[in-house]
Amino acid sequence: MERKSTKKPLTEAQVVAAPAKDYMNDEQLEFFRQRLHQLKTELLANVRDTSEHLRETEATSDISDRATQEEEQALELRTRDRERKLLKKIDEALGRIDDGTYGFCAETGEPIGVRRLLARPTATLSIEAQERRERMQRMYGD
Repeated sequence: MERKSTKKPLTEAQVVAAPAKDYMNDEQLEFFRQRLHQLKTELLANVRDTSEHLRETEATSDISDRATQEEEQALELRTRDRERKLLKKIDEALGRIDDGTYGFCAETGEPIGVRRLLARPTATLSIEAQERRERMQRMYGD
C-alpha cells in the first residue's frame, strides 16, 4: 500500500544531515520508498526497450556483422538478467519498508547507515557484516 505524504519529500542532503535519532523515521522511509520506486520504474523501462530492440533487430547475412550483433544481444540480455535480479531485491526492500525492518542489518539488527543505503538502497547488511560475509566466502568459497 502506497502512502501519500502531505509534507514535501526530503532531499538526499536532508537525509544525510538528519540526526541519528531520526534514523528510518517515516520521512526517511518515504524518501527511500520513492527512490526504490523510481529505480524500479527505470529498470522496467529498460526491459521494455530491450524487448523492443530485440524484436526490431534484423538478421544480417554478413557473418562478422551477425557475430557482432549476437554478441551485443548477449551482452544486453546479461545486463537485463542482472536488472531482473535487482528488481527482485527492490521488491524485497519495499517489503522491508512496509514491515519496519528496512535500514537495519539482517545479521546484527544494527543500522545499515544512510550513506550506504543511498549508494545501495537494496542493502540488507551493514558494511561490517558485508565485509565479514565476503571474508568468509573468500576463505570457504560459496
